[in-house]
Amino acid sequence: MIRTIILFLIIFGVVVISHEFGHFIIARKNGIRVLEFSVGMGPTLFAYTKNGVKYSLKLLPIGGACMFDGEDGMEVQGGKEAPGDMYRKAVPEDGRLQQGEAFDPHMQAEGIAFNEAGVWKRIAAVFAGPFFNFILAFVVAVILTAFSGADLPVIGQISENSAAEQAGLRAGDVITQINGEKIHFYREVAVISSMNKGEPLEIHYKRGDESGVAQVTPTYDEQAGRYYMGIRPAGEYLECNPLQVFQYGFYEVEYYVKTTYKSLGMLLRGQVTKDEVSGPIGIAQFVGESYDQVEKSAGTASALLTMLEIMVLLSVNLGILNLLPLPALDGGRLLFMFIEVIRGKPIAPEKEGLIHFAGLVVFMVLMVFIMYNDIMKLIH
Repeated sequence: MIRTIILFLIIFGVVVISHEFGHFIIARKNGIRVLEFSVGMGPTLFAYTKNGVKYSLKLLPIGGACMFDGEDGMEVQGGKEAPGDMYRKAVPEDGRLQQGEAFDPHMQAEGIAFNEAGVWKRIAAVFAGPFFNFILAFVVAVILTAFSGADLPVIGQISENSAAEQAGLRAGDVITQINGEKIHFYREVAVISSMNKGEPLEIHYKRGDESGVAQVTPTYDEQAGRYYMGIRPAGEYLECNPLQVFQYGFYEVEYYVKTTYKSLGMLLRGQVTKDEVSGPIGIAQFVGESYDQVEKSAGTASALLTMLEIMVLLSVNLGILNLLPLPALDGGRLLFMFIEVIRGKPIAPEKEGLIHFAGLVVFMVLMVFIMYNDIMKLIH
């Protein structure tokens, strides 16, 4: 249990910090005043201030924040505090806060308020969070690929009388494309197969120096409750050279981007049950179980590589989810700013702030429901 918690905190912490650091560094580069950089949510466990910025660690490891002065219409103008401003006291000379003590970052923080910056500077600061998640995912994917290589989409076995056999596919064929989607890993084939509901698949493949196309319509297996093409992987891995490490590292991120979008599509179509959606508790359980299973079968080194793969997955997920055009998310804020670009003037900060606050309330309620569901699955 302790190892599971530590692994989860490390992985989730790195993913969240990279996201918030993206907001932070681009905001500072664009002269926007940052009030607080926090990891986690809820009550503050530890806080430290430097150059007017409060750096804090919160109790609940379910997110983070990079708070800009003037965000959502909350700012200090002419020395007057705006409604809802929680900061009351100046920063102590040693930069440290006493327990329960608040501070006023405006006393030392450099830069201008968020809503005083140019619209493109604000767009850059907000977009930087998800973008840094993709940068982190790529860096980790490159490291992962350097050590583990790439699972090639080579067919190892064809089931007798299967849809694949009837379509003319053979063991040793290398799948290059399915329904116009380029294939780089065998797991991409597995994902497409698992999501298939009996729709025909146009599969492009290479057989030696020749190329071919097969029309495969997966058949339903009543015992398994899903459709199958009737193929199994050869288990071939490519040991990547220095250039291929970057190439397949990019493909790795691309794979998780496509998988995330497909999963979101299934969620919107009602093809995903509540038991298939996980929050922090479910993710922590998944991390712990994955580590234990891989360590038992392949050793500690392989288990650590699996943790890197989970980090890529979570980083891509966080990046994509934050770009959704929903209130309180980065995508929702970007939507308001692009409307400002089109209109030539911003929407009233008070109205935008209320919309984002309402969205935040909805997300918090949803998070409570997901966490409750995770606990129920853990108990049973």
